[in-house]
Amino acid sequence: MGSNTRYLALDAFRGITIALMILVNTPGSWSNVYSPLLHADWHGATPTDLIFPFFLFIIGSALYFSFAKSGYQYSHAAAGKIIKRSAVIFGLGLALNAYGHNGGLDELRMMGVLQRLGIAYGVASLLILLLSLRLLVISSGIILIGYWGILQLGNGDAYSLTDNVVRQVDLAVLGASHLWQGKGLAFDPEGLLSTLPAVVNVLIGFLATQYLLNTSSKLESIKGLILMGVGLIGVSLAWDFVLPINKSLWTSSYVLFSSGAALVVLASFIWLVDIKAQLKLVDPLLVYGTNPMFIYVLSWLWATTYYLINVANDVVLYDYLYLTIAQWMPAKMASLVFALLHVALFWLISNILYKRNIIIKV
Repeated sequence: MGSNTRYLALDAFRGITIALMILVNTPGSWSNVYSPLLHADWHGATPTDLIFPFFLFIIGSALYFSFAKSGYQYSHAAAGKIIKRSAVIFGLGLALNAYGHNGGLDELRMMGVLQRLGIAYGVASLLILLLSLRLLVISSGIILIGYWGILQLGNGDAYSLTDNVVRQVDLAVLGASHLWQGKGLAFDPEGLLSTLPAVVNVLIGFLATQYLLNTSSKLESIKGLILMGVGLIGVSLAWDFVLPINKSLWTSSYVLFSSGAALVVLASFIWLVDIKAQLKLVDPLLVYGTNPMFIYVLSWLWATTYYLINVANDVVLYDYLYLTIAQWMPAKMASLVFALLHVALFWLISNILYKRNIIIKV
């Protein structure tokens, strides 16, 4: 198959990833969430822990099509565009952190989801243009094994919240006041050092798409993706005995686990969409995947704006809407309904853009 051949399954995969990102990021109340829709507290993984690496995987897949136009050849002009786009994505993430921030700049969180996306996109893109497929695979292994070694440099328990080297690097480079404080101390789950292995999630997405688009039979591609996915999951579970699967540290075993899951899910979508042609089941997902970055940013701004509007008695609009729903059903169900309503809302916005063929690129 040619490099321009397009699988609808890839678009559906992107769409469900965006929908799930909104679902888990917009609960009515963080105190009332069904456990599968929460991140693992530390070691281990829940379904929610797969969503961010799925997004990185999808970025890698998109790079395969994007760089096909230039034959995957490096040039200074291409590198300049990559660096510029990486900086724009990083800056956009920083702007989201600043929106609604009540403190001074000396307390602004520096890292975040888009910041990690920007860095991982930039590094992975340059590697793709500079290295052969064989060297990309070797480089991925070196990054994962090297990161495992780097984690051993922490003081005390290498995999603990307080002593890990990821936190130590962020404290030294960014300072405690610029880190996330959600666990009761300065520690950023999207830290600088832990962004390094996230590059491999992008590279695996690229390599999987290269394999997919250069396999003559869709059934063979499904078998291959499942075998690779199950293999990566198996290696990650074995590695977990000495290197815990941990999203907050973005451990190498977590990279393999999440990437393996992405391969299996993608294979499932290929079977459903491209072989069984169940298009009606995935049409909403195709709509959702049209402007993924824009919809993610809009959903963040929308939810944050709720917190900036006081309704009555110092109750912000976000809480007011949730409490209104909670009058009619149990707390966790109300929280889920709140999130699902926002999934529907942003689908409607996506659909308007989709029907008008409006693509908003970053």
